[in-house]
Amino acid sequence: MEEVHVENTAKHEPQTYEERYIFERHGTLDLIPMPSADPADPLNWPAWKKNLNLILVAFHGLMSTGCAVAVVPAFQTFAKLFGKSLTVSSYIGSAQMITLALGPLIWIPIANHYGRRPVWIVSVIGAGLFNIGCAKSNTYGTMIALRILAAFFISPGIAMGQAVVAETFFAHQRAQKMVNLHSLAITLGPPMGPFAAGFIVQHLGWRWVYWIMAILNLGQLVTYILFSPETVYNRDTGSADIIPKGSAFRNQYLRIGRITPEPLTFSDFTLPLRLLADPRIILSVISYAIVFNFVLVLLTVEIPVLFAVLFHLSPQEIGINFLGLFVGCVLGEQVGGPLSDFWRNRSKRRHGGRTPRPEHRLYLAYIGFPLSIAGNVIFCVTLYHAKPLHWIISPIVGIAISGFGAQIITTVVITYCSDCYPEIKSSAVGVAINFVRCTWGFIGPFWFSHTFNSCGLRGAAGLMAGIMILAVLPIAYLQWRGARAAH
Repeated sequence: MEEVHVENTAKHEPQTYEERYIFERHGTLDLIPMPSADPADPLNWPAWKKNLNLILVAFHGLMSTGCAVAVVPAFQTFAKLFGKSLTVSSYIGSAQMITLALGPLIWIPIANHYGRRPVWIVSVIGAGLFNIGCAKSNTYGTMIALRILAAFFISPGIAMGQAVVAETFFAHQRAQKMVNLHSLAITLGPPMGPFAAGFIVQHLGWRWVYWIMAILNLGQLVTYILFSPETVYNRDTGSADIIPKGSAFRNQYLRIGRITPEPLTFSDFTLPLRLLADPRIILSVISYAIVFNFVLVLLTVEIPVLFAVLFHLSPQEIGINFLGLFVGCVLGEQVGGPLSDFWRNRSKRRHGGRTPRPEHRLYLAYIGFPLSIAGNVIFCVTLYHAKPLHWIISPIVGIAISGFGAQIITTVVITYCSDCYPEIKSSAVGVAINFVRCTWGFIGPFWFSHTFNSCGLRGAAGLMAGIMILAVLPIAYLQWRGARAAH
């Protein structure tokens, strides 16, 4: 049985059939939100079913970011194949960021009304077909176009997991599930994609990167059909139109059509953008996006370019360098998640059980910013002093430190934005964050190489450090103004 809160159970003994069902299923009535007495209600699923579904969704998130940059070790190959410079070839690994930003604006409102399951299935079918097209493409323009379309179809994974966590887990379980698995999976995509693809490019050729992604999409399709039931569930039984009819199996696996009583409107598509009008959301997300861009995007795109020129590494050797970023992100998540909850719970105890204002979480960002800055400076400066054809580990240590800091900031900002709007569907908050993050990530690669060429490694280090120091100011402003910043 799942871990549940058992406080105050005696205060409210089960009286109705629904209460008896919930008490027998969960061992308590002290639950937020309160589930229904329907076995198809995702809150009533057994723990193994919830966790298996979350693993599938988290893997989708990893695929959405990992596939975007998986071709990074093949940049040198693409440059020779298409007669382009390394910088222009790198756009094959970054152009699809704009569809990762825009795609969820379309997919998520549809999923909110018609269900997650159909969107997951259509997503992996479309991504798989366009990955096959990429594998068979022979021109630069064709490959970029097909990758943009593949990114559009895989994009639900980068923003919809937050909603699935909210729909299947109780409030006291969500932080651990969201932080420890789904958010980490999205962050690990950029280092894991190039790491695995380096071996594939080296031993099988670049086309097999796309073939293997298509095979993984097929595997996702099978597992979604078999093991991923519908998680959108309307508990408003006051409307006869939305009372679930039929067996639990039908409602979870075979139901087609609108699930919610409200029709899909244009307002649903613009809600995430309207959230960005709140200074608390836009300022915190801009601070986070700047760090995300300089750590996960810049390092992912520029490592193959800088290391190929300086050390003449093979695709496999380039991929191995991403282990530093991988290790840093994993360790950062293991520290950032528990530390965020500890910090919040400590403040709650000190104030007599009163929930602290959301801005209290932002104090932990002051740990992440200096680490991200220091890591990027170490990366650039040690790479500047490296001798040609003599690989050194110091830059990799630097990106590990950057990844550690960036993951702490990721955890802090996502939980802060969710705390600011607990009454709004978490999927809308996630889409708003993703829109800014991926849009900034799309713009960055167009000027990264020019910065390194004009400023040099040490100059670029100073520029990045200065911008990230400025990114701390919105966080400090939000702590000063608090909820008043929203008005």
